[in-house]
Amino acid sequence: MNIYVSNLSFKVSDEDLRQVFEEYGEVSSAKVITDRETGRSRGFGFVEMPDQAASLKAIEELNQAEYDGKVITVNEARPKEERPRNNFGGGGNRGGYNSGRGGSGGGKRW
Repeated sequence: MNIYVSNLSFKVSDEDLRQVFEEYGEVSSAKVITDRETGRSRGFGFVEMPDQAASLKAIEELNQAEYDGKVITVNEARPKEERPRNNFGGGGNRGGYNSGRGGSGGGKRW
């Protein structure tokens, strides 16, 4: 089962996360998600456990538990939703040259 863990301290590492969940059973993987540019933790991660019963017990006991000074949220991970992409890298149309927005003078508006 894939488990989502949020509200992690920024100091928590992959190995720290693995150790917490290994108390409940075998852990296939444990990954704290980091920012691509800075490498800093984003405060959440995923743990994969092959045993369903062990996964459910870990979720039940660790959800809303305090870990490293923060109350964490633990639940079954949902599949990633596809988000529409555009060629602008986010933000949509921001105007620009000849967009019919802003600028000075009484030019034609589209």
